Amino acid sequence: MVNFRIISKIIGSLLFIEAFFMSWCAIVAIIFHEDDQVAFLMSILITLGCGFIFLFMGRNAENSLSRRDAYLLVTAVWLIFSFFGMFPFLIHGSITNLTDAYFETISGFTTTGASILDDVEYLPHGILFWRSLTQWVGGLGIVFFTIAILPSLVAGSVKVFAAETTGPVKAKMHPRLSTTAKWIWSIYLLLTIGCGISFWMAGMNWYEALNYSMTTTATGGFSIHNDGTNVFNSPEIDYISIIFQFLAGINFTLLYISIFKSRLTSLIKDSEFKLYVSLVAIATLVIMSMLIVDLGYGYEQAFRESLYQVVSFMTTTGVYSDNVATWPHLTWIIICCVMLIGACAGSTSGGFKCIRGVMLLKVVFNNFRQSLHPNAVLPVRINGQNVPQSRLIALSAFFVLVVLMLLITTTIMIVSGIDTINSIIIGLSCVSNVGPSLANDIGANITWSGMADHIKWILCLLMLMGRLEIMTVLVLFTRSFWKEN
Repeated sequence: MVNFRIISKIIGSLLFIEAFFMSWCAIVAIIFHEDDQVAFLMSILITLGCGFIFLFMGRNAENSLSRRDAYLLVTAVWLIFSFFGMFPFLIHGSITNLTDAYFETISGFTTTGASILDDVEYLPHGILFWRSLTQWVGGLGIVFFTIAILPSLVAGSVKVFAAETTGPVKAKMHPRLSTTAKWIWSIYLLLTIGCGISFWMAGMNWYEALNYSMTTTATGGFSIHNDGTNVFNSPEIDYISIIFQFLAGINFTLLYISIFKSRLTSLIKDSEFKLYVSLVAIATLVIMSMLIVDLGYGYEQAFRESLYQVVSFMTTTGVYSDNVATWPHLTWIIICCVMLIGACAGSTSGGFKCIRGVMLLKVVFNNFRQSLHPNAVLPVRINGQNVPQSRLIALSAFFVLVVLMLLITTTIMIVSGIDTINSIIIGLSCVSNVGPSLANDIGANITWSGMADHIKWILCLLMLMGRLEIMTVLVLFTRSFWKEN
């Protein structure tokens, strides 16, 4: 059965970490002398108090975690982190509705970037920093972050790693998972620092550079300006954003091997990376040609705008650099396709993942060959290694579940009065953890803030399932999870 004591103990300890992150925001509030100081201090006290309660409930717990416990722990941590993460919004009054506050917070932690705030520029600096920080922490995973800094805290960390990380293949760089986690988070931190310094050198102040570097490398998309980075009107900032979004969409294990092991060929020869680059290049060239021919854009502007949108939506950052609503309709279809596919597994991006795309293409090609040679044994090989049949079955199940989730969510929203196109875009955006950028309408006449509360709660669940890749959450609703040994 489920070991609730160890789960409670770990959650209690993680709440102390969340309170620690809130203290950073309290410092920002103090630096700027704004009225959100009390909100963060009260939120810290509430979070610490409940952390003590969870620790008390988990006292004398056995330091062992089964796979069943890991699935429940990961799902519970994301839900509970989001619950306590909404207190700064509610206490300060930035968001007065509980549904909206939870939606904003879980959108941050899952790096979806869908916001109910249509105007963020009136918010104090501490609150804005908290929004950006939730995305940065959620970029690689809340529990995975804990494994990196406090490996002894999470018993059975390998099972937690399998439950929280993205993609069908869980690569490890070191026999000790805690060492792997440290290296991956080190790369993440280096990317964030590099992005922040680049933004600062391009003209942002330190606060702007810090916020945009966190949401860019987390491929989240939250902004501290209503017009995002467009407010700077700087091609240099656009290119910096493109570069770091693209890097954040690469498998971090491959980045580690390429940078620290000086094995760049491993990156270049990787099947998933090649598909990632190919899709970005093809989509960019097609959209660029349409912008030049149909809208009269100059070559540099057409290249920059098309590349920005393709990278932004393929890495599921979901920010705009131009008014895409005026683009030819075919460009919308291309952007939706790359949004669904997503970038690489083991990155901060959401979506279906390129590695699954490679596996599907291999299966299709093998079926063509099988029709010509019925008795041939044709294994699916990726990067020289055979893919087990169990993973191919899991791939099919994942694809079916994604389609079913989109159909069910779309149907519910249509019944609720949202038009068909918007319903599809909203469902696709949440399950892929994209979310359109701030202050942009989802469609013609609707924003995230304008949706009914029950729709927002459904989308909260959809964002969580998209971030944890569905199975980790859905398995909790099966009878066998609670009944079978």
